[in-house]
Amino acid sequence: MNQPKTTLILGGGVGGLVAANTLRKLLPKQHRIVVIDREDRHLFAPSFLWLMIGSRKAEQIARPLGRLKRKGIEFIRGEIEKIDPRRKSVQVAGRELIGDALVISLGAELAPDAIPGLKESGCNLYTLGGAEAIARELASLQGGRVVLLTATPLYKCPAAPYEAAMLVAYACRRKGIRNKVRIDLYAAEPAPMGTAGPEASAAVRQMVEGKGIGYFPNHQVTDVDGKTRTIRFSNGISTGFDLLLYVPPHRAPQVVKAAGLLAESGWISVDRHTLETKYRGVYAIGDVTAIPLRMGKPLPKAGVFAHAQAEVVAHNLAREWTGTGQPRSFDGYGQCFIEIGDHRAGLGRGNFYAEPMPQVAMKPPAIRWHFGKILFEKYWLWKWF
Repeated sequence: MNQPKTTLILGGGVGGLVAANTLRKLLPKQHRIVVIDREDRHLFAPSFLWLMIGSRKAEQIARPLGRLKRKGIEFIRGEIEKIDPRRKSVQVAGRELIGDALVISLGAELAPDAIPGLKESGCNLYTLGGAEAIARELASLQGGRVVLLTATPLYKCPAAPYEAAMLVAYACRRKGIRNKVRIDLYAAEPAPMGTAGPEASAAVRQMVEGKGIGYFPNHQVTDVDGKTRTIRFSNGISTGFDLLLYVPPHRAPQVVKAAGLLAESGWISVDRHTLETKYRGVYAIGDVTAIPLRMGKPLPKAGVFAHAQAEVVAHNLAREWTGTGQPRSFDGYGQCFIEIGDHRAGLGRGNFYAEPMPQVAMKPPAIRWHFGKILFEKYWLWKWF
């Protein structure tokens, strides 16, 4: 039980950071904790929305992953070329690493190329480059039509496109051009945040439409023509735009697929309470997983769940290797802030594992929830680095 163990953590996002830090806190120093990521810095993605409207700069929401070394956590930057779940091994830049446990936290891969013309015609809401491009576009915008688009019904951070629409409206009003800008949101899904239940969904829709934003659900995009600035949908409808902001299709990383880890859902299947895969000692957390709910939809892909899942995995591994502590179980509880502009935000929180439907309560928009998110941003960037 005192024999040194090695944990390989794939991905330096929310789940990877929390897993690494929690394990380091719980395990004696002789145990190795290794984080592997293709990037050399961590970005606090929830703040992309603020960056988009000029309230943040990239350097304010980024931290170098190399700082983990000061905590006794090894960091290796490189492309993960191969995963062998049976051997718990990973190949990075031609080098093989073997662990006693494997924690896969590689997230969802963004695939704008899956929709013809999408990448060339608009700005990706879910990348740093896309958020910076949106900030430039909004700074020069004088009028016209802004369209926000979700390309598929399943995507991470389910509130984000709805928040983005409201923040664009806020930015335009702040600039004095709101009466010259039409804002529409075309969604592939039938309602906002459907997994949160009908009450929360209706509340978000009311927030959006209350800002004078057109909302068009059940519109599945087929292609985008950048020259004519036209979006075409599978129902035969087409619409024009002057500025297009989009959430692209998501898919599991190819290296995970090649490892034979994907289920029929196209994502990694895990035990809904322990996050262990079909391979003993191999865990998957966050957006790369699919956990079915009784209502027939999967658990939303959100950082709050990756965070909680990482803590569960870390505590259970530490208990297995040290013989101390209590077993942990992921309970499906989560919350998220919903920014609406004017220094206000709503808050949705509850039990997504509740049956037959998730039990999620929505707190109405208030200044305190907005500042709650600001405090969380500062806490996050301090806590894990």
